[in-house]
Amino acid sequence: QVHLVESGGGLVQAGGSLRLSCAASGSIFSIRAMGWYRQAPGKQRELVASIASGGSTNYADSVKGRFTISRDNAKNTVYLQMNSLKPEDTAIYLCNADIAPESYRVRYLEYWGQGTQVTVSS
Repeated sequence: QVHLVESGGGLVQAGGSLRLSCAASGSIFSIRAMGWYRQAPGKQRELVASIASGGSTNYADSVKGRFTISRDNAKNTVYLQMNSLKPEDTAIYLCNADIAPESYRVRYLEYWGQGTQVTVSS
């Protein structure tokens, strides 16, 4: 079994910062891309940022210059540093990863975390 567990969400004032972490655990053979999505009430889930195994990154236009995604391959962990937070960043943030489990090394499967709430007050 493979699990993704997020941490680091919370309540912060506008202009503040938060750092999210997501650790993958279980019988893992390899991890390809990792990323963060968010879903606000009444809105569609959207990609916030992603990072490939080699380190190349991709960001939503709305967070460019404010958020930074990084990963520690040795720890199977992805991070999202969020600075200059705005009330419109309020959402549940979900971790996503493409993982080849030990039991099925030839194929990458998509895994999701349970989500962590980020609330930015004005």
